[in-house]
Formats: sequence, C-alpha cells, structure tokens
Amino acid sequence: MKNKLILTLVVIGSLVTSLAQAKDIEKGALATKGTLATAQAFLEAAGSGNGEVLNQLMTDDFVWHNEGDKSIPWIGPWQGKDVVFKTFMPAFGAGLKVTSWTTDYSFENGEQAVFMGTMSAIANNTGIDTGKFTWAVRVHVVDGKVKSWNWMEDSFAVSQAYHGSKKDK
Repeated sequence: MKNKLILTLVVIGSLVTSLAQAKDIEKGALATKGTLATAQAFLEAAGSGNGEVLNQLMTDDFVWHNEGDKSIPWIGPWQGKDVVFKTFMPAFGAGLKVTSWTTDYSFENGEQAVFMGTMSAIANNTGIDTGKFTWAVRVHVVDGKVKSWNWMEDSFAVSQAYHGSKKDK
C-alpha cells in the first residue's frame, strides 16, 4: 500500500511537471510569434517609409546599425529615435533609391528575428545602379518593440555605386 501511494505521488508529480513545462513551451512559442510579427511590421514600415509605425515600434534606446563602407553617409550605428529620424533616414533617403526588393526568408529564435532577400538600388549622387545583391537583417525585439536593427548588405556593390563616376553607368 505504501509503495502504491509513493508511486501515485510520483506519477502525479510527473504530470504536474509535464503540464507546467508544456505551458512554458506554449508561452515561449507565443512570445516567438510576437517577435516575428513585430519584426515583420517594422520591416514593412521601413520599406514603405512609414515613420509613424517605425516610431511606435522602436524602443527609446533603439539602435539602427548598417554595416559597410564608413565613408557612405548612412553607414554606421545610429543610436536613439531622434538620431535615426533626423540623421540616418534623411541621409539614406537622399543617398539611395531602391529599385527592386524581395524578402525570401524569415525565421526567429526568442527575441531575435532574421530576414534575408535580394535588392538593387541606384546611388542618387552618381546615378549608378548597384545591380542585384543579397541583404540580411537581424532584428532584436523586446516586449513587442524593436530594440535593434542590424542591416547587412553587399556593401561593396553599394560603395562602388556611391563612389563611382557617372561615366561608369
């Protein structure tokens, strides 16, 4: 009888633990879905130039980081909403005109989401087309807001277009 009681308590304890773990997994899955949805909304707002949505989705200490040739005005880390809106976005908008865009892959892991695709653009200062190249962005989402955006592209193609002469067109 004592062994049956111990066995019953062990089984009940195991069931309670399993249920608690299942709920934790479910919560994690919901949080992850929120990460990708938030990152996707941010990506779409950035692509369409919707500053109002970007502002709503950014944390106050947001960092926008573009990898690449530091002599290009929009490359580098841009920290804080004010700097992003008043310095980075005008420099990027004046510097590059996107002519094609695809988002081919997206995935997430906890607070991180990643998107990858292809694009092409024209450097406004030279009129030179970058040609089609790949890009990727890693987005860090905390509590439904984007904390950081780390953009990576074929910076060689962008640099060549930006620094080329009009005769290179």
